[in-house]
Amino acid sequence: MNLVNKTVVSEFILLGFHTIRSVDIVIFIVFFFAYALTISGNVMLIVLVVANHGLQLPMYFLLGNLSFLELMITSTVVPKMLINMITGKKTISFLGCLTQSFFYFLMGSTEFFILAIMSIDRYLAICYPLRYTLIMNNKTCFQFLLGSWIGGFMIILIPSIVTAGLPFCGPNIVNHFFCDSAPLLKLVCSDTLLAENIDFGTSCILLLGSLFVTTISYMYIIIAVLRIPSAQGRQKAFSTCASHITVVTLYYGSSIFIYVRPTKGNVLDFNKMGTVLNTIVTPMLNPFIYGLRNEKVKIGLRNVLKSFFNNEMKNLKNIDRIKK
Repeated sequence: MNLVNKTVVSEFILLGFHTIRSVDIVIFIVFFFAYALTISGNVMLIVLVVANHGLQLPMYFLLGNLSFLELMITSTVVPKMLINMITGKKTISFLGCLTQSFFYFLMGSTEFFILAIMSIDRYLAICYPLRYTLIMNNKTCFQFLLGSWIGGFMIILIPSIVTAGLPFCGPNIVNHFFCDSAPLLKLVCSDTLLAENIDFGTSCILLLGSLFVTTISYMYIIIAVLRIPSAQGRQKAFSTCASHITVVTLYYGSSIFIYVRPTKGNVLDFNKMGTVLNTIVTPMLNPFIYGLRNEKVKIGLRNVLKSFFNNEMKNLKNIDRIKK
């Protein structure tokens, strides 16, 4: 930790997309509306899960937590990026940069654990339907959730400590729109081989390990579904997994491309595009992927809207009576 005292850089400059001012404004407008849609969509999904008794099931409990993590991931990165775009001031303090990086990877790591647990949940629901409610009870769900947060924290702890202890002596221009690990390591004044290997190792353990669990779960799910005699039954079983498979494909595809590589320095501009997918596009699409493809979520939304409008009508009638 003595290396922290050698830090000369007090702030970093987030290069962003290094475009001209007019293009920055267009990107700002697009990302602002995407962020607003992300916040409103995921908050709505969380409210639906909490307020609707028909969604008080493990699958939707995990979905609500996934939406919360989506909110946190995008809110860790996007507001600062939008402020930098609109003001033209692209600086972030040294401590702010490390803090942003820590929470981004904490939320992201926890989300991969949650996605793996959601695949286990679908496996239990389809392969052991009679025992499902006994296995996936409230206690089990809470233990899974707690384990996901602890696992996410533990897997990023060592890389975060190592990065914080490295000497940053200049230059201080981060070739990204947030403090990602690869562009930060490019600014270190000493050998970064150890830090890069630790990043690579933890990324492999997290991404490939959780993907392995998801893949094995779906292998058993496919075997079980193919044994269902009716085509309608098979379609119904697969439909409960379609949303999860879509989100998993988006997240793992981009994340493995960005982080599961021994050498990352030559493809930073491509990494930005992959990070846009993880921090803006997928969190924005998540409520629509689960909402439009899930009948119970759609029913829950209709019930909440119906209840809201009924209450509003009652309030209007009460106001009319008072006026009369």
